[in-house]
Amino acid sequence: MKFYQLYTKPLLDFIGATIGFIVLLPLFVIVIVMLFFLNQGKPFFLQPRPGKNEKIFNIIKFKTMNEKKDANGDLLPDFQRLTKYGQFIRKYSLDEIPQLLNVIKGDMSLIGPRPLRIKYLPLYNETQKKRHNIKPGITGWAQVKGRNAITWEQKFEYDVWYVKNLSFLIDMKILFLTFYKVLKKEGVYSIENDIAADFTGTK
Repeated sequence: MKFYQLYTKPLLDFIGATIGFIVLLPLFVIVIVMLFFLNQGKPFFLQPRPGKNEKIFNIIKFKTMNEKKDANGDLLPDFQRLTKYGQFIRKYSLDEIPQLLNVIKGDMSLIGPRPLRIKYLPLYNETQKKRHNIKPGITGWAQVKGRNAITWEQKFEYDVWYVKNLSFLIDMKILFLTFYKVLKKEGVYSIENDIAADFTGTK
Protein backbone atom coordinates (compact mmCIF):
# COMPACT_ATOMS: atom_id res chain seq x y z
CA MET A 1 0.00 0.00 0.00
CA LYS A 2 2.81 2.42 0.87
CA PHE A 3 4.41 2.22 -2.57
CA TYR A 4 1.05 2.76 -4.25
CA GLN A 5 0.17 5.62 -1.89
CA LEU A 6 3.53 7.40 -2.14
CA TYR A 7 4.42 6.90 -5.80
CA THR A 8 1.83 5.23 -8.04
CA LYS A 9 -1.26 7.09 -6.82
CA PRO A 10 0.23 10.61 -7.20
CA LEU A 11 1.40 9.75 -10.72
CA LEU A 12 -2.01 8.35 -11.68
CA ASP A 13 -3.66 11.42 -10.14
CA PHE A 14 -1.58 13.79 -12.24
CA ILE A 15 -2.05 11.84 -15.46
CA GLY A 16 -5.76 11.23 -14.86
CA ALA A 17 -6.51 14.83 -13.86
CA THR A 18 -4.57 16.22 -16.83
CA ILE A 19 -6.35 13.97 -19.32
CA GLY A 20 -9.70 14.65 -17.64
CA PHE A 21 -9.15 18.41 -17.76
CA ILE A 22 -8.20 18.31 -21.46
CA VAL A 23 -11.25 16.20 -22.32
CA LEU A 24 -13.58 18.40 -20.27
CA LEU A 25 -12.00 21.70 -21.36
CA PRO A 26 -14.81 22.64 -23.81
CA LEU A 27 -17.42 22.05 -21.08
CA PHE A 28 -15.19 23.89 -18.59
CA VAL A 29 -15.11 26.96 -20.84
CA ILE A 30 -18.87 26.86 -21.49
CA VAL A 31 -19.67 26.79 -17.76
CA ILE A 32 -17.16 29.59 -17.06
CA VAL A 33 -18.78 31.84 -19.69
CA MET A 34 -22.29 31.03 -18.41
CA LEU A 35 -21.40 31.69 -14.77
CA PHE A 36 -19.41 34.81 -15.66
CA PHE A 37 -22.64 36.47 -16.76
CA LEU A 38 -24.96 34.85 -14.21
CA ASN A 39 -22.68 35.58 -11.24
CA GLN A 40 -21.65 39.14 -12.09
CA GLY A 41 -18.21 38.14 -13.31
CA LYS A 42 -17.53 35.52 -10.60
CA PRO A 43 -17.58 32.00 -12.08
CA PHE A 44 -15.38 30.43 -9.41
CA PHE A 45 -15.71 29.77 -5.70
CA LEU A 46 -12.46 29.51 -3.74
CA GLN A 47 -12.37 28.47 -0.11
CA PRO A 48 -9.54 27.41 2.23
CA ARG A 49 -9.80 23.73 3.18
CA PRO A 50 -7.51 21.39 5.15
CA GLY A 51 -5.57 18.88 3.06
CA LYS A 52 -3.05 16.18 3.94
CA ASN A 53 -1.72 16.63 7.49
CA GLU A 54 -4.24 19.49 7.83
CA LYS A 55 -2.21 21.73 5.50
CA ILE A 56 -4.50 24.48 4.23
CA PHE A 57 -5.10 25.01 0.51
CA ASN A 58 -7.73 26.79 -1.60
CA ILE A 59 -10.27 24.46 -3.15
CA ILE A 60 -11.57 25.55 -6.58
CA LYS A 61 -15.21 24.98 -7.51
CA PHE A 62 -17.75 26.58 -9.80
CA LYS A 63 -19.84 29.14 -7.92
CA THR A 64 -23.34 27.77 -7.34
CA MET A 65 -24.60 30.07 -4.57
CA ASN A 66 -25.31 33.78 -4.42
CA GLU A 67 -24.13 36.11 -1.65
CA LYS A 68 -27.49 37.20 -0.24
CA LYS A 69 -27.45 38.29 3.42
CA ASP A 70 -29.99 38.68 6.19
CA ALA A 71 -30.94 41.88 8.00
CA ASN A 72 -27.85 41.58 10.22
CA GLY A 73 -25.50 41.38 7.27
CA ASP A 74 -24.82 37.65 7.70
CA LEU A 75 -24.95 35.25 4.77
CA LEU A 76 -28.21 33.34 4.51
CA PRO A 77 -28.11 29.54 5.00
CA ASP A 78 -26.55 27.64 2.10
CA PHE A 79 -29.81 26.06 0.91
CA GLN A 80 -31.37 29.53 0.58
CA ARG A 81 -28.44 30.81 -1.49
CA LEU A 82 -28.24 27.87 -3.90
CA THR A 83 -29.35 29.24 -7.27
CA LYS A 84 -31.43 27.42 -9.88
CA TYR A 85 -28.52 27.21 -12.28
CA GLY A 86 -26.40 26.16 -9.31
CA GLN A 87 -28.81 23.29 -8.72
CA PHE A 88 -28.37 22.19 -12.33
CA ILE A 89 -24.57 22.35 -12.06
CA ARG A 90 -24.60 20.31 -8.85
CA LYS A 91 -27.10 17.83 -10.23
CA TYR A 92 -24.57 16.75 -12.84
CA SER A 93 -21.55 17.30 -10.55
CA LEU A 94 -20.17 19.97 -12.90
CA ASP A 95 -19.12 22.09 -9.92
CA GLU A 96 -16.39 19.54 -9.19
CA ILE A 97 -14.59 19.96 -12.55
CA PRO A 98 -12.27 22.82 -11.43
CA GLN A 99 -10.92 20.58 -8.67
CA LEU A 100 -8.98 18.76 -11.38
CA LEU A 101 -6.69 21.80 -11.16
CA ASN A 102 -6.24 21.12 -7.42
CA VAL A 103 -5.23 17.56 -8.30
CA ILE A 104 -2.78 18.72 -10.96
CA LYS A 105 -1.28 21.17 -8.44
CA GLY A 106 -0.87 18.34 -5.94
CA ASP A 107 -3.26 19.67 -3.28
CA MET A 108 -5.76 16.88 -3.84
CA SER A 109 -6.14 13.37 -5.19
CA LEU A 110 -8.80 12.11 -7.56
CA ILE A 111 -9.96 9.77 -4.78
CA GLY A 112 -9.85 10.36 -1.04
CA PRO A 113 -11.83 11.84 1.87
CA ARG A 114 -13.58 15.04 0.83
CA PRO A 115 -11.86 18.24 2.07
CA LEU A 116 -14.22 19.83 4.58
CA ARG A 117 -14.31 23.23 6.27
CA ILE A 118 -11.47 24.45 8.49
CA LYS A 119 -13.90 25.15 11.34
CA TYR A 120 -14.46 21.39 11.75
CA LEU A 121 -10.81 20.64 12.61
CA PRO A 122 -11.17 21.14 16.40
CA LEU A 123 -14.33 18.99 16.42
CA TYR A 124 -12.82 15.72 15.19
CA ASN A 125 -12.01 12.95 17.64
CA GLU A 126 -8.67 11.14 17.39
CA THR A 127 -10.04 8.50 15.01
CA GLN A 128 -11.76 11.01 12.72
CA LYS A 129 -8.54 13.04 12.45
CA LYS A 130 -6.98 10.14 10.55
CA ARG A 131 -8.95 11.21 7.47
CA HIS A 132 -6.22 13.86 7.07
CA ASN A 133 -3.40 11.29 6.88
CA ILE A 134 -3.74 11.32 3.10
CA LYS A 135 -4.66 13.87 0.43
CA PRO A 136 -8.36 14.72 0.14
CA GLY A 137 -10.18 13.67 -3.01
CA ILE A 138 -12.74 14.83 -5.55
CA THR A 139 -14.68 11.65 -4.81
CA GLY A 140 -14.31 9.03 -2.14
CA TRP A 141 -15.66 5.97 -0.35
CA ALA A 142 -18.18 8.06 1.64
CA GLN A 143 -19.46 9.72 -1.54
CA VAL A 144 -20.26 6.46 -3.32
CA LYS A 145 -21.82 5.16 -0.09
CA GLY A 146 -24.36 7.93 0.18
CA ARG A 147 -22.82 11.41 0.09
CA ASN A 148 -25.03 13.72 2.18
CA ALA A 149 -27.75 11.10 2.67
CA ILE A 150 -25.68 9.57 5.48
CA THR A 151 -24.68 10.97 8.87
CA TRP A 152 -21.41 12.77 9.57
CA GLU A 153 -20.33 9.87 11.77
CA GLN A 154 -20.93 7.39 8.95
CA LYS A 155 -18.99 9.58 6.53
CA PHE A 156 -16.00 9.71 8.85
CA GLU A 157 -16.14 5.96 9.42
CA TYR A 158 -16.01 5.43 5.65
CA ASP A 159 -13.18 8.00 5.32
CA VAL A 160 -11.04 6.33 7.99
CA TRP A 161 -11.77 2.88 6.55
CA TYR A 162 -10.51 4.13 3.18
CA VAL A 163 -7.33 5.55 4.72
CA LYS A 164 -6.60 2.20 6.37
CA ASN A 165 -7.43 0.09 3.30
CA LEU A 166 -6.25 2.34 0.47
CA SER A 167 -5.31 0.34 -2.62
CA PHE A 168 -5.40 0.49 -6.41
CA LEU A 169 -8.36 -1.91 -6.61
CA ILE A 170 -10.41 0.10 -4.12
CA ASP A 171 -9.63 3.31 -6.01
CA MET A 172 -10.79 1.71 -9.27
CA LYS A 173 -13.99 0.54 -7.58
CA ILE A 174 -14.70 4.03 -6.24
CA LEU A 175 -13.97 5.59 -9.64
CA PHE A 176 -16.35 3.17 -11.37
CA LEU A 177 -19.11 3.71 -8.79
CA THR A 178 -18.68 7.48 -9.03
CA PHE A 179 -19.20 7.49 -12.80
CA TYR A 180 -22.10 5.06 -12.44
CA LYS A 181 -23.88 7.17 -9.82
CA VAL A 182 -23.30 10.43 -11.69
CA LEU A 183 -24.68 8.97 -14.92
CA LYS A 184 -27.61 7.33 -13.14
CA LYS A 185 -28.01 10.30 -10.75
CA GLU A 186 -28.40 7.62 -8.07
CA GLY A 187 -28.01 8.85 -4.51
CA VAL A 188 -25.81 11.71 -5.65
CA TYR A 189 -28.05 14.73 -5.72
CA SER A 190 -31.27 16.15 -4.36
CA ILE A 191 -31.97 19.73 -3.35
CA GLU A 192 -32.89 18.54 0.13
CA ASN A 193 -29.70 16.61 0.94
CA ASP A 194 -27.07 18.08 -1.37
CA ILE A 195 -26.19 20.68 1.28
CA ALA A 196 -25.47 18.94 4.55
CA ALA A 197 -26.08 20.46 7.96
CA ASP A 198 -22.94 21.66 9.74
CA PHE A 199 -20.90 19.14 11.67
CA THR A 200 -21.05 20.06 15.37
CA GLY A 201 -18.92 17.29 16.82
CA THR A 202 -19.43 13.66 17.76
CA LYS A 203 -21.76 13.17 20.71
